[in-house]
Amino acid sequence: MKRIDCLTAAARFISNQLVVTNNGGATVEWASVGPAESHLQVKTLGLCSSIGLGLALAVPSRTVVVFDGDGSLLMNLSTLPTIARQQPPNFVHVVFDNGVYEASGGTPTQTADGRAGADLAGLARAAGIASVQVATTAEAFTEQLRSALASPGPHFIHARVEPGRAKVPPMAVDEVENKYRLIRHIERSQGISILTRPRPASQR
Repeated sequence: MKRIDCLTAAARFISNQLVVTNNGGATVEWASVGPAESHLQVKTLGLCSSIGLGLALAVPSRTVVVFDGDGSLLMNLSTLPTIARQQPPNFVHVVFDNGVYEASGGTPTQTADGRAGADLAGLARAAGIASVQVATTAEAFTEQLRSALASPGPHFIHARVEPGRAKVPPMAVDEVENKYRLIRHIERSQGISILTRPRPASQR
């Protein structure tokens, strides 16, 4: 199955949730099909799930959906026991596993077919996450995500997808503005006040 098909299906029932995407194709593909203001892109490989977890703990009234990748998760496997220990009920961690480091040229990851490597779903279970699902079709993925959004988590969905990035327009907002756009969205929708203006360059 293709990641863009999964994301297109997910966009039909993701509305009030906050979405965090990893450094890769998931970011630009989600930006082309999903709500913009509730979307945070994470440029640092490996930290997508950690930042999503922090967001879920900071805003417990909102469900946070993380669209991660196999290469990103492999860079930060300690996130799995941390998620299990914190047990955020409003956290859904989706890992699109295409078996390659897509953003840096397609080098195979340790989940690639034919390798005696990592079983990401098995690692999530071993870390202590009780709700773990594996999807190999867009239909299964859609149903698993819909079910996860309707029940307390944390949830982990391991989605096996084909390598390759869909031809979609680039994001129309830079990463700094993307962060403040999300904060402004949370302020408006939650009725809370957060520091939303970046400090002047002279104070950084």
